[in-house]
Amino acid sequence: MQRRRSLRARPLAALSVSAPPRSALLVAPLAALALAAFVALPMAGYAPEAAAQAAKKEEFAPQVGQAGKDVIWVPTPEELVERMLRMAQATSKDFVIDLGSGDGRIAIAAAKKAGARAMGIEYNPDMVELSNRKAREEGVAGQVKFVKADIFESDFSQASVITMYLLPGLNLKLRPKLLDMKPGTRLVSHQFNMDDWEPDERDNLEGRAAYLWIVPAKVQGGWKLTAGGETHDVTLTQRYQKVEGSVKLGRIEAGLRDVALRGDEIKFAWVDSAGVRHEFRGRVSGASMEGTVRSEGGREGRWTAARR
Repeated sequence: MQRRRSLRARPLAALSVSAPPRSALLVAPLAALALAAFVALPMAGYAPEAAAQAAKKEEFAPQVGQAGKDVIWVPTPEELVERMLRMAQATSKDFVIDLGSGDGRIAIAAAKKAGARAMGIEYNPDMVELSNRKAREEGVAGQVKFVKADIFESDFSQASVITMYLLPGLNLKLRPKLLDMKPGTRLVSHQFNMDDWEPDERDNLEGRAAYLWIVPAKVQGGWKLTAGGETHDVTLTQRYQKVEGSVKLGRIEAGLRDVALRGDEIKFAWVDSAGVRHEFRGRVSGASMEGTVRSEGGREGRWTAARR
């Protein structure tokens, strides 16, 4: 009879564990290196990709007819840009703001050719970046800047010259704000007018129109005018820069002659009860006016007026 072997479990400590083969020891580090290289691969390409994107942005070139927020972009010819600045008589004393400045050519020309401070308001950020870069290249970055903004939400009240190349509907939308600017501010528009607000000047370059308006002072209403020790009631009616009026001479309400308003400068005349013509020239400053009066016969004096 054969003796059975014992089936008792051997202690774990007694079990032998063989060492891994040398090849396995080499595989693990190689796998780790491969994984690290795989993870690092996108990062390695990140810097060139970012540089390429930056270069692409740096090379942005606007295309004629490209869509914008309210208009498509069509640049104003350089010769007409120069004429528009001449019409406005822009100088180094002016602050020129271009509404919808596109590639920045008008504001840059104002700085380079007129010595003016200038700013362009443009909604397209690529155009803004392009314009600021061009200003640096032209050496006028200290005089002109371009900002990304909506022209209808921007404050451009500090400008002494406004330039624009917008559609007629946009001009009309801006018109109330433009009329509230400081009297004497010059507005120049390429191609499009402002409906029934007639321009003070209209130029033409090979079929392209340029319009000039000078913002008129607000003179509508009644005025108490004093000259030569006498006081007269003057009434003015106004539609933009067009003004008519009358003066009370006793029981007679005489019409004013040769009335003209250009910015804050006003002139008019009347013929008194003795048939003598008196010519008045002066400036409007809010609720007051003052200037010189010359009567036939060579007499000259001062006059003032205040709103009634």
